[in-house]
Amino acid sequence: MPSVQTMLSRKSSITNAFVNSIIPVIPPSQEEVLAALRILGIDPEDLRCAYCGDRASEWDHLRPLVVNRRPTGFISEIANLVPSCGKCNQSKGNQNWRAWMLGKAYLSPATRGVADLAQRVQRLEEYEKRQEVLPIDFEAIVGPEAWARYWEDCESVVTALRQSQELANKLKAEILAAARGRPTPGPGGTPA
Repeated sequence: MPSVQTMLSRKSSITNAFVNSIIPVIPPSQEEVLAALRILGIDPEDLRCAYCGDRASEWDHLRPLVVNRRPTGFISEIANLVPSCGKCNQSKGNQNWRAWMLGKAYLSPATRGVADLAQRVQRLEEYEKRQEVLPIDFEAIVGPEAWARYWEDCESVVTALRQSQELANKLKAEILAAARGRPTPGPGGTPA
């Protein structure tokens, strides 16, 4: 049976949309990408996950953009990105990369028995040193009034979802009662 979806199951998606809508992206030059890959010891012709060594399918934010439903101040820029496989990116989420890599999270490099884990951690530490990134204080830039209004808008959307879900629950109960009371189709699709 399909899982039951509710509007509130999308609450984190809405919050992430609000957060990600204000986080800048600074596209890297080809030279910056190549320099990053050199530091990480990754061949640009054979892009591998910086965390586990599997084939990379995406780029992951080394330092999370979102924690506790708010921006951390880090942005999407080459100094905060590393090639990643989908397993690692999904498993890491918004955790500290080092604690996650060496921890017991499902699909972390440590739990998957990655053989050269210590070397990978060392390369990422070197990457952090050479590609130092400091968080940006978004609120200080835009001002406290605009910042507060933005998050009030986010909460208004979540409140509207909650109210709409309550109405949806009532409507679904009525529809379900009607569905249970209808005649059951017999052979050939005609009511029995």
